[in-house]
Amino acid sequence: MNECFADLHIHIGRTMYNRPVKITASRTLTLTSIVEEAVKRKGMHMVGIIDCHSPEVQEEIDGHLQTGRMEELPGGGYRYAAPEGEVTLIAGVEVELKVGHGLAHFLVYLPDRTAFASFRDWYQTKVKNIHLSTQRMYTDIDTLISKADRLGGIVIPAHAFTPHKSVYGACVDSLSSVIAVERFAGLELGLSSDSNLADGIAELGPLTFVTNSDAHSTAKIAREYQNLYVKRADFTELCLALGRKEGRHIRENYGLHPQLGKYYRTRCTNCEELVAQTDTSRCPHCGKEGKKVITRGVYERFQEISTQSPATHPAHRPPYRYHIPLEFVPGLGAGRMKKLLAEFGTEMNILHHTSVEKLADVVGAAVAEAIDRSRRGDVSFLEGGAGIYGKISLE
Repeated sequence: MNECFADLHIHIGRTMYNRPVKITASRTLTLTSIVEEAVKRKGMHMVGIIDCHSPEVQEEIDGHLQTGRMEELPGGGYRYAAPEGEVTLIAGVEVELKVGHGLAHFLVYLPDRTAFASFRDWYQTKVKNIHLSTQRMYTDIDTLISKADRLGGIVIPAHAFTPHKSVYGACVDSLSSVIAVERFAGLELGLSSDSNLADGIAELGPLTFVTNSDAHSTAKIAREYQNLYVKRADFTELCLALGRKEGRHIRENYGLHPQLGKYYRTRCTNCEELVAQTDTSRCPHCGKEGKKVITRGVYERFQEISTQSPATHPAHRPPYRYHIPLEFVPGLGAGRMKKLLAEFGTEMNILHHTSVEKLADVVGAAVAEAIDRSRRGDVSFLEGGAGIYGKISLE
């Protein structure tokens, strides 16, 4: 078995023809820039690109297949090779469905070109604009999962606890009230939650948790990821790991500390103060009132829907490692980051394999110590909320 770092939720901002896909994503975030970043800087072995339904994105994949830069793998997925290494692309699509009393996002992954083409033909009859990301899909969750099953694909609820467009954050108190949880291949935690919080919901015990970046720019790739214990990086092995079958599994989840997430605590979007009441539309601090003034935090949502003590982990749950991306480390600017990458190759090497002594030789003792304390979790946090990320403190 091998180490396989995987970030399975990455958006595309633009096609190779500069056509928008994810409106809120960076214009420089293309399929090619994603795989290049994953190989050259991040050190990922697998990336899930969840806007591959776009006809122009598919054209870009086909172009790489024709030139030989990319090859379709027998076990599913596409291997992209560069001088610095290789990465497996898992093709997916993010969809928005009506569930319960709200709208939620789901991630669908398909194994190969034939399956994806069949899904796309069906998908485009259910949405208004196939060129754009995360379109409202006019079907139901049972039909979506059944379709994916027939094509050898899998479905995962996306950022399941965030206050916007998620199953628990915006739709239902109990996922099993609308569908059997075992029909999903896993559940994505999102940046403002972790395994400790999510395992306060007993019905999620059977599911494998995944931690992904939901990247809208190349810099955000691998801010959350997992280490898969698999024989090779392909779609079949990914499915085995999610199902915890034949010895495959997720060895570790790496994610932001929830307090760094931008929806962790309930806050006023106007004055940014914490708000104790989650059922109010008026800020007790600044007095501003309206439906969008108070953004309910993930932490407070867990207080409402948890059915058992937090951290009541099933035996199969892997360790959740609090991962602080290098961009959060105080004192580590672009110049020092460039030096580190030149010396050690990728962010995964810097975060997982490079000693503090070697780091100090390149960027000095103070920054090396900051990196080491960050990766050991020896920091404190200023909590995020209302769309604003938290911050770390070394004091």
